[in-house]
Amino acid sequence: MTSAVLAGAGAVSALTTREVLRRQAAVARAVIGKPLGELAPDADRVYKKRLGDRVQLVLLGDSIAAGLGAEDERGTLGSRLARGVAKASGRSVRLTTLARVGSESSVLAEQVADLPAGLRPDVAVIVVGGNDVTHRVPVSESVRHLVAAIEELQSRGAEVVVGTCPDLGALRPVPQPLRALGSRASRQLASAQRAAALDHGAWSVSLADVVGPFFITNPDEMFSLDRFHPSAVGYKRTAK
Repeated sequence: MTSAVLAGAGAVSALTTREVLRRQAAVARAVIGKPLGELAPDADRVYKKRLGDRVQLVLLGDSIAAGLGAEDERGTLGSRLARGVAKASGRSVRLTTLARVGSESSVLAEQVADLPAGLRPDVAVIVVGGNDVTHRVPVSESVRHLVAAIEELQSRGAEVVVGTCPDLGALRPVPQPLRALGSRASRQLASAQRAAALDHGAWSVSLADVVGPFFITNPDEMFSLDRFHPSAVGYKRTAK
């Protein structure tokens, strides 16, 4: 009898916790809202055209890859990366952004399919995962979609760079304990993404480790006005 009562109490506690988290998620969504809309600045063009020997750079993934939060196209992740590659390589860079705001890993296949006919990317950068975490997509499912995209891009001749899921624990508008759970879940996904990328011959950049601390210690500077997406300064730091 005692064990049954304890089990029942545990079930009630679990239900209560889920309800608290559900309410906290609703509060976070209401606080964050969509002040930036759902369209990122269009940064697609040829950078440093006079240099020649063009590099085809493609960005896939979610709103971070798309550049939502930047005030203009020069502040987006794509523009920052294109200019950085042009400067480092001494070659012009054609940027093609296929990333979409709100995308989960499951959308990567559609983005790859949207590659313009005849375009063979030299470098493909994928940044995805945050929406998988917030929508509670199983890690194994997220990674499966990521691997499929990596392999398809490689078959088209691209070197693939994966920016792993950022640490959602940096999102101040999200209350505790939801923020802590988001941090743990995002780091678990990032770890799995990194392992999958390396196992399949892609490059991996841990955004949580490389730039995460800057977002935690300097949120006013690193986040845009919605306190969820990076600002131009945040994208500049991420591109480095």
